[in-house]
Amino acid sequence: MLDAIRNHTQGWLAKVILALITIPFALFGIDSYFNNAGSNVAVAKVNGDKISIQEYNNAIEMVRNRLQSEGQKVDSAMLESAELKQSVLDGLITRRLVNEEIQRSNFKISDEQLSQHILSMPEFQENGQFSEDIYQKTLEQNKFTATKFENDRRSELLTQQARDGLAMLVSIPKNVAEQTLKFAHQQRDVSVAEIKTAPFLTQTKVTPAQVKAYYERHKDKFKVPEQVKLEFALLSAAGLVVQMSVTDAEVKAFYQENAAKFQGDEQRQASHILIGFGVGATVAEKVVAKDKAADILAQLKQSPKRFEELATKNSQDPGSAVKGGDLGNFGRGAMVKPFEDAVFGMKVNQISELVESEFGYHIIKLTGITGQSTKFEDMKVQIKGELSWNKAQAKYAELANDFSNTVYEQSGSLKPAAGKFGLQLQTSAWMSREEGEKFFKNDKLMSMVFSDEALKEKRNTEAVEVSPNNMVSARVIDYKPSAPRTFDEVKGGIEAVLKLEQAEKLATEKGAAALAKLKAGDAGEDLEWIPPVTVDRKNAQGLTEGVMKQVFKIDASKLPAYAGFMNEKASYTIVKISRIDNALATDDDAKRHAEEDLQAAMVAEYVSAYGKSLKANSDIVVNRKLLETPSQ
Repeated sequence: MLDAIRNHTQGWLAKVILALITIPFALFGIDSYFNNAGSNVAVAKVNGDKISIQEYNNAIEMVRNRLQSEGQKVDSAMLESAELKQSVLDGLITRRLVNEEIQRSNFKISDEQLSQHILSMPEFQENGQFSEDIYQKTLEQNKFTATKFENDRRSELLTQQARDGLAMLVSIPKNVAEQTLKFAHQQRDVSVAEIKTAPFLTQTKVTPAQVKAYYERHKDKFKVPEQVKLEFALLSAAGLVVQMSVTDAEVKAFYQENAAKFQGDEQRQASHILIGFGVGATVAEKVVAKDKAADILAQLKQSPKRFEELATKNSQDPGSAVKGGDLGNFGRGAMVKPFEDAVFGMKVNQISELVESEFGYHIIKLTGITGQSTKFEDMKVQIKGELSWNKAQAKYAELANDFSNTVYEQSGSLKPAAGKFGLQLQTSAWMSREEGEKFFKNDKLMSMVFSDEALKEKRNTEAVEVSPNNMVSARVIDYKPSAPRTFDEVKGGIEAVLKLEQAEKLATEKGAAALAKLKAGDAGEDLEWIPPVTVDRKNAQGLTEGVMKQVFKIDASKLPAYAGFMNEKASYTIVKISRIDNALATDDDAKRHAEEDLQAAMVAEYVSAYGKSLKANSDIVVNRKLLETPSQ
């Protein structure tokens, strides 16, 4: 059971199933899930109720987003796999059946239960309390009415109520939990010996007739995929950079506007004397403040050493006045702009002229500089490049729509688009669909290239943004349909395959004979065993997955115990169990976790069985042809 639990909770498909289970319980999952699901084309019918292709495609997209948010790599092959598609559809069907059963069984969620649930949702909490303001803003941002949101919440709580009811039916006997723990944490000492296939290759013999017969039986496997040769036009921001003009004045202005970005680690220490004039001061009041500040400045010019004295006596900045005007160290962006512009243009011990800011008139003394600034001349080239790129991106965004329209409206040739936008038409080598997806790093474009319209009518594809700031339109200029490879092309490979098959058979025969002797008590001295390692279900100690699958399947009631199998490296592997240790079964925490894990696994089985029973008693029709077409 533990192996089954582990196998069904690992891997990308398990994540898909988890995503399907949790979709209805996301904060705004239901509304976004069914949004725009009004297509009349049905991928399945559940008791006459349609599951639209739009609804199904939305579910595929939600699975993609869920897996990507968890750091899982998601490619087109995964999304187009029959296994994933069936899992998604099964989830939609089960959810539809459960909703029907909930209505039929008259499950109820009271207004009070609903209210308490919403009030406790963390999404609407502020400082541990429900916030009506956050609630209303969140609904508004997601285009929800309160009624719509509350109805969706009620529906999801009903579904949860049904699941919780099934969970309450599960009861695990204590001895079963203890036995599960025993096997979950059991340690086994394992050694491995391999009988390699390679030495048997010299003993094999393959005739030309066997090679020819294999080719005739498997012709469908030896096919060259359909291929195209393309002409394509690329509109890219990178290609537009050389057309962008950036003046020295623009570079200088950018440097000044973003001085904090280029300041390096420079800090300045300064003192000031502030003669304020207050908010909304009249012209007369400003004149009075300026005259007073000018008088103080005149005194300082006569005696610069009196700065601290005059600051303490006259400055109207109470925080710094008591310290003789000292403001401490600061970098760019910390002070108002007139003050900053002045202080970062001064030399140490220099006293400024009057500097006017929104607070009043400042007299500034620069007392120190630490760190280093980045000089304009050092940054000029970098800034010019950055501005050129920004302009190129803006120009690309401006041209993208026009480029798309041009290749569509004049679909018989890419030359008009190339001439209009100054692009060089490029020609590809012969490429299959798979090779094209790798070359352009885009499967959507290649789906268009291999469409009937592109292949038969040689029309331009629509413009596709294959990557950020890169848009491509392609046109098929030549086509090769899929065709079998000739016998001469593949006979060498077939001969190698047949020899390997024979060598594997010989290795298996020798391995099976050695295994039989070991089980009969032979010491197996002619085998080369690796030193024993102690493993458990979570720690393989370097053993391969194939070996680990055997380790806990072996009947170890009598030791040593053995098993054998042909591994993925074409070698026959014999696995030996020499010792078993159940010591961890006495750990109380481990027992509790094992009981919880087993309980959760059994609940999942009950839920799965419940879904299967609903399906067994329902009329379900699946449009297989539609399901097998590529998802849009």
